[in-house]
Order: sequence, then C-alpha cells, then structure tokens
Amino acid sequence: MGITIILMKQLISMFIFMGMGYMLFKKKLISVTGSKELSNLLLYIILPSVIIKSYYVERSSERVEGLFVSFFLAIGALLIAILIAGIIFGKKHKIENFGVSFSNAGFMGIPLISAVLGSESVFYISSFVALLNLLQWTYGVAVMTERLDSIKKEKIMRNPIIISIAIGVILFFTQIQLPEVIVNAIGSISNMNAPVAMMLLGIYMAQTDIKSIFTEKSLYRSAAVRLVVIPIVTIMTLMFVPQQYTNVKRAIIIAACAPIGSNVAVFAQMNAQDYKRAVKMVCLSTLFSILTMPCVISLAEYFWK
Repeated sequence: MGITIILMKQLISMFIFMGMGYMLFKKKLISVTGSKELSNLLLYIILPSVIIKSYYVERSSERVEGLFVSFFLAIGALLIAILIAGIIFGKKHKIENFGVSFSNAGFMGIPLISAVLGSESVFYISSFVALLNLLQWTYGVAVMTERLDSIKKEKIMRNPIIISIAIGVILFFTQIQLPEVIVNAIGSISNMNAPVAMMLLGIYMAQTDIKSIFTEKSLYRSAAVRLVVIPIVTIMTLMFVPQQYTNVKRAIIIAACAPIGSNVAVFAQMNAQDYKRAVKMVCLSTLFSILTMPCVISLAEYFWK
C-alpha cells in the first residue's frame, strides 16, 4: 500500500495547486491570455526540461534495456486506449474519441511518476509521452477532421516534446557532459512542472460552469472509460510482462490511468469542435482521478505480485 499512499498524497498536493489556479482566474489575477502564455511556458520550456533531465543519467545496460522495453510497452498501452476509445465512441463522438485515447501523461503523469517512483523513472515514461504527442498530431488530427491531409509533418517535427526527447536520447547514448550551471538550470525549471501544470488545469476549470460539469451525464461516460476501463485492460495486458520490469510497468500504468489530457481542448478549438465540452471532459476526469488513480495502482500492485 506504500506506493498508493504516496500517490494519494501527491494527488492531494496537485489538487491544491489546481485550486490556486482556479482562484487566480476567479480573482482576475490571471487572464485567458495569461493562461495561454502559461501553457506555452509549460509546453516549450518546463516539460522539455523535465524530459532532458530524465535522460541526463549514466548509461548502463539495465537502463538501455529499460528504454527499449518501455518503448514497446508504451506502444501497447497507447494502442489499447485508441482501440477502446474508437470502439466505444467512434466517428460520431470525435471529442470523446480523441480525449479518451490520450491521457494527461505529460502534465500530470510525469510529476506523479517522479514523486512516486523517483525522478529516474521519468526516463521510462518519456517514450510514452513522445508517442502520445506523435499520435495526437497524426491519428488525433485524423479523428477530429476525418481527413488525412490535415496532418502537418512540419508541426510534428517542430513539436517541443519530440525535440526534447531527441536531445535527451543523444545525451544519454553519447554521455556528453553539460556545464554544471546548465544542469542546475534544467533541474530548477523541471521542478516547476507539477505546480504550473495543475495551476493551468485550475484556470481551465475556472473558465467553465462548474455545475454543468456534474450535470451532463454523457461526460461521466468518457471519464469512466478513460479512468477505469482503459487502465484495467492495460493492467491485465501488462501481467504478461516479466516482474524484472515492474518499475517500468508502474510508470506505464500511472501514465495510462491519468485523466483526459488538456490537449483535447486545444485540438477541439483548432478544428472548430465544441471546445467548452472538451474542457468539461478534462475537468471532470481530473477531479475523479484523485479517487480512481490510487485504486488503479493498488489493483496493479495486487495483480503484479
């Protein structure tokens, strides 16, 4: 139960940050424009720093093996989510299909993994985050638009997550030593990930009608699939992976049981879909995740003994 208690404590801390973001917006101390700029700071500076830091470790045969194992497990976990979301929601419910397919592995999963499993375990989830971003800009765009020609290769190649992982992998395999001042700066910036990410979610929540989040019954369906159905299927699938990779499996399941990613709102807005509904989906699943994530992790620990 130790890992579950640590996860619960970290989730409570993150929801405190979320409450701070909510109050900042309600008190008009931050605007919609400010929230977009905060989102850019998170996407282009903070999250890439977290990823680069996770790869800036001593290379070993164990880590190299873990890197490849985590890559293939990430592919499996993401395909499970995409297939389940596609079967349940299909083409008629584009926002739900997109949102349920992709968890908040970057903004919420990474800080939780760092707190629960240690900063070194972020190394194992970087492949998941990279593949998730790649699939959002390819499969996700195709779901939203129903057009393959909407996929922009330039945007994929310029994605800061993809770029930072490429830099991290190069640093890991070449073992290039960066100046201490740069390493310290990257470390300090990466520590901002959890507070800024959760404050941003709080700001998103403050822009919605809280009552409507809980009164729209259809929102519960997407939250249930994202928070319960997909994680359980993922747990059962990962049972067949040897116990020597338990920490890799733990990192994958934390990312897989994270709530609906906030990018669904960004992509909905970009493609003239119901942006406000997307935000409500994110908010509801994030609120319920404080209950479901510890339960999912406990279930995983039980079945992976």
